[in-house]
Amino acid sequence: MPKAMRSFLDDPSQAHYRRAWLLLLLLAIVLLGIGIGLRDPWPADEPRFALNALEMLRTGQFWFPHRGGELYPDKPPVFMWASALSIWLTGSVRLGFLIPTTLSALGALVLVVDLGRRLHGRRVALLSGLALLTAFQFVLQAKTAQIDMMLTFFTTLGAYGLLRHALLGPARRWWLIGWAAMGIGVITKGVGILPLALLPAWLWFGYRGRAVRLSLKELLLGLGVMLACIAAWAIPMMLMASFSGDPALAAYRDNILFKQTGQRYADSWTHLEPWYYYVVKVLPWAWMPLVLALPWALPAWWHRLKRSDARVWMPLSAVILIVVFFSLSPGKRGVYMLPTLPLLVMALAPLLPGLIRRRGLHRAAFVVLALLAGVLLLAGALGAFGLPALARVAARHQVDPWAWWIVIGALGIGLLAWTRPARGLWALSGWLALFWLSWSTWGYALQDHARSPRDMMTQVAEITGPQAWLALPDFDEEFLLQARQPSVQFGDKTPTSDQFRRAFAWLKQGDDRWLFAMEHQAKDYSCIARDQITDMGVQNGDDWWLIPARAAAQCQGDPNAAPLFVAPTTLPDPSGKAPRL
Repeated sequence: MPKAMRSFLDDPSQAHYRRAWLLLLLLAIVLLGIGIGLRDPWPADEPRFALNALEMLRTGQFWFPHRGGELYPDKPPVFMWASALSIWLTGSVRLGFLIPTTLSALGALVLVVDLGRRLHGRRVALLSGLALLTAFQFVLQAKTAQIDMMLTFFTTLGAYGLLRHALLGPARRWWLIGWAAMGIGVITKGVGILPLALLPAWLWFGYRGRAVRLSLKELLLGLGVMLACIAAWAIPMMLMASFSGDPALAAYRDNILFKQTGQRYADSWTHLEPWYYYVVKVLPWAWMPLVLALPWALPAWWHRLKRSDARVWMPLSAVILIVVFFSLSPGKRGVYMLPTLPLLVMALAPLLPGLIRRRGLHRAAFVVLALLAGVLLLAGALGAFGLPALARVAARHQVDPWAWWIVIGALGIGLLAWTRPARGLWALSGWLALFWLSWSTWGYALQDHARSPRDMMTQVAEITGPQAWLALPDFDEEFLLQARQPSVQFGDKTPTSDQFRRAFAWLKQGDDRWLFAMEHQAKDYSCIARDQITDMGVQNGDDWWLIPARAAAQCQGDPNAAPLFVAPTTLPDPSGKAPRL
């Protein structure tokens, strides 16, 4: 543990608090921010949102997100706006696309620390910040350009505002800020109302005199603020879509308001998992290492429930209700659990000083680190010696991580030898910090060429010429994002066979046109002249073919088989200078 932090734990004075807080904040900035600018957006979601943001900048159309010239109705635009702003400010997709999630994570951390200080004192506040910063899913998502970390910031701000009013109030300004945060959270991702999971316990503790009582007037006022924030986006969107006369905009309106909210929850069509998915398959790793404390935290929570400790049971009850809420939906993704982490830390906060002194917790962390470091060290050594199974995995993913695994595994073993089981929790926390630092530097360098098609799309432009048109049937966003030439696509929901028929008709309209397609799809068309194909090799797990128009001259096309969307390529300003990729 750093000397400043040890001093703080021994003597929680104001001077020590300031030094320790600055140290924690610096650690968070380094740990969460390192790696920005060192990699491109990676599948599955990052290229899509970067493409949305880039097309906003290129077309000036900020109200209705597009992807490859086609409306993108799956998510509201707030995260895309933030991404577009950071890309515009930095002048680079590579520099800008991770900034919104990094700032969101730092914001959530600040809120957790501040609430911990106000409820439990300085010592607990800093321990809460450290606990959140060690949580595996929290750091992972801070380094991933997905919507969920920004959603988590707004849900944490919402919970902060409600808890300030309930436990430290009356604080009606924070009550309204909390509801406003939920409204913005809804137009970031539909489940921004998650802080409402605090209300059942709040009503109970308010009735028992352990929290500020809620009135119907306050509830209605808060609801009005939330709806006003949602309406600031939804009403202009609905008006523009309804009176535009464009069926595509009307379909966007209906999709974003209904299919992507209620229908996605109640009758999900993707990521179908059993009800126990989160408890069994997600939380054990997502909450690591906090999950190791549960054997000691559970009886402590029970004692605090009997004492009617609202400071613990309001956030803890919200965690339980959120897990149940998402478990009831047939569609599940591990990232849906991210908003529970700040609330879990809030519930653990007053227990942390006692937990970090538990020998059993340190030994459990020691065992976990021994397993993680041992597996990585052994796998790295076997891979370096050419074990066939590992060699096949490396070849399939185009990554040779053996030296990295050996180093990070050896560092874990070294920390175990230095700290011994009595300090296993500090060893695991230190190793996680080293892991994330190496992941964001060495790991990025190892993986970027395999997960980003930047080099392949540069080669495509060199072969075709930068002014040649490129068709991408059944495209993945990362290829369109990295395209270096004018490009078209044929609709995200269009059947693949119809996309190829439309592409063949499009190719016949000019010789300076090319088709870029996955080999396993294009090989089904015997009409394509094989001797004119350029095999571009493997990228993101698929083999890709580059096909000139003349090679598909014998293929029967249908100009009505699918829509045609042109991907925007220039900014609407006189310079025409697009952000660098």
